[in-house]
Amino acid sequence: MEKTKEEKRGQFQRLEGEIAEESKRLAIAIGGAAIYSAGVNLFIVPAGLYSGGIMGFAQIVRTILVSYLHLPIQNFDIAGLIYYAINIPVLLLGMKDIGKQFFVKTICCLTAVTIFLSFIPIPTETLLHNDILGSTVIGALMCGFGMGTALRMGASLGGTDIIALLLIKWKKNISVGKVNIITNAVLYGICLFLFDVSTVIYSLIYAAVSAFAVDHEHSQNINVEVRIITKLDDTGLEQEILQKMDRGITRLESTGAYTNEKSNMLYILVSKYEVGQLKNIVLKYDPHAFIVMNEGVTVIGHYKKKL
Repeated sequence: MEKTKEEKRGQFQRLEGEIAEESKRLAIAIGGAAIYSAGVNLFIVPAGLYSGGIMGFAQIVRTILVSYLHLPIQNFDIAGLIYYAINIPVLLLGMKDIGKQFFVKTICCLTAVTIFLSFIPIPTETLLHNDILGSTVIGALMCGFGMGTALRMGASLGGTDIIALLLIKWKKNISVGKVNIITNAVLYGICLFLFDVSTVIYSLIYAAVSAFAVDHEHSQNINVEVRIITKLDDTGLEQEILQKMDRGITRLESTGAYTNEKSNMLYILVSKYEVGQLKNIVLKYDPHAFIVMNEGVTVIGHYKKKL
């Protein structure tokens, strides 16, 4: 009975740790949403440019409603609300495939983006004194970093990110940045008919720089080879990796050349954003485990792309 109580206490502590870890990841993702929104409102909108993806379409709709149809809205940017409304069918489309946890985090981040875009004040002119190129680059880096941060924390800011993550599951050469560029080609083709050429050119520069920043920050497509050497013969470690991470494990028996002691080597392939979770699981069971990681490996064969 005493052992059962200890097991229950251990399970409760692990659950508390998992909740705390996921809460921390969600907070960081929302921070990415704030950075993205600040990049849009402080640099992109004052320069008269258009963000990429669904946000760009939301801004075009906003411009049509306010500038062409003269919708009486002052001191309030409705692009965030339009962005939220457009994202609803996209989320519903991917709800079954992206997973419950990813879906909940994305809803939280999408709501945060809508709030931030609605209330972060938009300057009447660019902060860099009419330096359109500088505003474009800084805004693109901020937006790309914000989107990549959310993705790295297992969430999304909505829009083409979700479509890209769904495509990643069946086509390995697809990345979030590539899908954004393709979508932006359509978007800026529309802009070419509505606005002047310089607006389209600077917006394309924004799209390219932000795509680079997203893929640089987002670790979804970076494969990591992990070797774990442990002296423990505990199936609990392997079972937790299999159940919580849904990753396969190859177990090899090994012998220390110096000590001649027997040990186990677990060989696992994960994406870079899963490394922290894997390390926490391993060290929970064996604080003295020897872990070797190799990033950027090429995988040929059955390897599950996860959201």
